[in-house]
Amino acid sequence: MAPDRPDLRERARQAREARDAVHGRRRRRVVTRRDGMRCEVDGRWLLNVCGNDYLGLSQHFAVSGALQDAAATDGVGSGGSHLVSGHHARHAALEREIADWLQLPAALLLGSGFAANLAVLQALLGDEDVCVQDRLNHASLIDAARLAGCRLRRYPHADAQGALRQLRSLPGSAAVVATDGVFSMDGDVAPLRELAVVARVQHALLYVDDAHGIGVLGPDGRGSVAEARLDVGAVPLQLVTLGKALGGYGAVLAGDADLVAHLAETARPYLYTTALPPAQAAASLAAVRLARLEHWRRERLMALVQRFRTRARAAGLDLMPSETPIQPLRCGDNANALAWSAALEAAGFWVAAIRPPTVPEGQARLRITLSAAHADADVDALVDALARARDTLGAESAVATPA
Repeated sequence: MAPDRPDLRERARQAREARDAVHGRRRRRVVTRRDGMRCEVDGRWLLNVCGNDYLGLSQHFAVSGALQDAAATDGVGSGGSHLVSGHHARHAALEREIADWLQLPAALLLGSGFAANLAVLQALLGDEDVCVQDRLNHASLIDAARLAGCRLRRYPHADAQGALRQLRSLPGSAAVVATDGVFSMDGDVAPLRELAVVARVQHALLYVDDAHGIGVLGPDGRGSVAEARLDVGAVPLQLVTLGKALGGYGAVLAGDADLVAHLAETARPYLYTTALPPAQAAASLAAVRLARLEHWRRERLMALVQRFRTRARAAGLDLMPSETPIQPLRCGDNANALAWSAALEAAGFWVAAIRPPTVPEGQARLRITLSAAHADADVDALVDALARARDTLGAESAVATPA
């Protein structure tokens, strides 16, 4: 007799209906062409103010030229994993450049930031160990701890004393304190100096996912760890993404040489996957060199952030506290966030509505992001469009729900 198992197709259908009921369904938008910060999306040109190309390097002629030149000589794929036949001289050059830039002993190239976080926690932690994490960490860090099989403990957002309490509750376990450097949905920066003290006194290892800090914060764009004036002794491992401020794809783990060597020999997301195309590594190498040398990009970006915040405050817009390129505007429920996003799109701006589970329930938002490639006029027009959307949607809400 056949077992009476739940129907997974029916389960999926019910889950989609549940998402529909709370305006939680997502759909992909098709980008046909890009020209700087303008994108042709579903047949219409929009100004992109929700991406992560913070330094405007993704279409830089030197970066795309390096990709094309390397592809012409090395082909479009690596042909194998790093430890079999896929580790190319261009991969090694990129690792050396990033280690030198961050003033760290060693670096290891992986296929994505998600894979890098899985690699770190699975290679370092086991069943009897503990990973203490900020409650607003990226999903990849949460999943990494779960897949490692360790005990996962989460502390209130940006609360170093909360991290200390969690570590004290499990004094006999090997421990990693893991945090985002810049939180991707709020735009604020982790209290890294306080967390470093907590990790030191509790004999835990502090690991920082600096996906949104690298290239943007710190001296020479070396990220939130450098901005906090912490060295490899305080932060033995950190993640460098290549797909945000550096405009490409992939990620690098950088830090203590022995730990990086251990990851290269044991981390499953590194061992059992094809290495990135050498041409992609060549493009990222060009981007890193530009990020190191062209300080004006960070200066320009931060000037735009201040311009946006000043004008938004003058317009009465309630921004969340952030001095990074991530400028969230909370909208409340999902339907309201979608309405704001649609109003902005009608005005020519692409600002995606971010909804649970990416953010907590009741905290749907517009995640506005700025780039050094934006113009002053773009920022001014965006603030004007946000103010008009607020006024229009507020009036419509008053009509729909009279007192």
